[in-house]
Amino acid sequence: MELRHLQHFVAVAEDQHFTRAAERLMVSQSGLSASIRALERELRAPLFVRTTRRVTLTEAGRALLAEAERILAQVRAAHEAVAAVQGVVRGTLAVGTEQCIAGVHVAGLLAAFRRRHPDVEIRLRQSGSGALAEEVAAGRLDLAFAYRTQADSDQLRSAPLAGEPMYVLCHPDHRLAGAAALTPADVADEVFVDFHPDWGPRRATDAAFAAAGARRTVALEVNDVHSLLDLVGENLGIAVVPRHFRHKRESLTALPLKDTGEVAYETVALLPPPQATSPAARALMALLDTGAG
Repeated sequence: MELRHLQHFVAVAEDQHFTRAAERLMVSQSGLSASIRALERELRAPLFVRTTRRVTLTEAGRALLAEAERILAQVRAAHEAVAAVQGVVRGTLAVGTEQCIAGVHVAGLLAAFRRRHPDVEIRLRQSGSGALAEEVAAGRLDLAFAYRTQADSDQLRSAPLAGEPMYVLCHPDHRLAGAAALTPADVADEVFVDFHPDWGPRRATDAAFAAAGARRTVALEVNDVHSLLDLVGENLGIAVVPRHFRHKRESLTALPLKDTGEVAYETVALLPPPQATSPAARALMALLDTGAG
């Protein structure tokens, strides 16, 4: 089994198309097809279901994909480690982040990193915390800034960034706007605007209400901060968010949510184990420690 076979396989799996994958890899389609067939012969299993429009992974293909991505990430890390010993940080830095994460200004941090390490290609992916944790553990991301979703494991570790209490956001004309503070029981029957269940603020809110024994229904579900603020701004519902969100729309009323603990929302940097952390990821974390982000 050759590394190029695994690279070709991963490209086809990502693009779900031989022609697009061949163009991205800058190889002929016939050569790419021959590479995949050689891999299938060696493994004695079909890796793709081929149709005229696209290809999809078989069960064997799905099993191989996770291992192939991990192997390629380790090979890349080996090349970058040698370069780092020679005093050069280069290669690729693949970063994941949630929207408006507390404890780090991602754009500023990446800009500082680029000035310091211009030979490194930066790739950024925005997603929910659960998906980001899986991407880091699988080696598809070098690190991610996310809500703390799970305990450290042999594939994932975390470095704390920030901790915050939760606040209720509502329209100034909402009946709750005059309260000094609220509890989950006080607002459980309201119409809620919230994020997709994989996003950190939604997970923190769900956990806080579950701990308080209060049930709620999310009627308006969004995938970006501006949509959430717009809906609350039109008095279509209330939202429970981390404290730093209250500064994003000064026209809204922000009320502390009591009985959820002082730190209901905790953000972290998710990283692979130390031996698997790339030099670029270590350099980014060192910049963060200096206050660059």
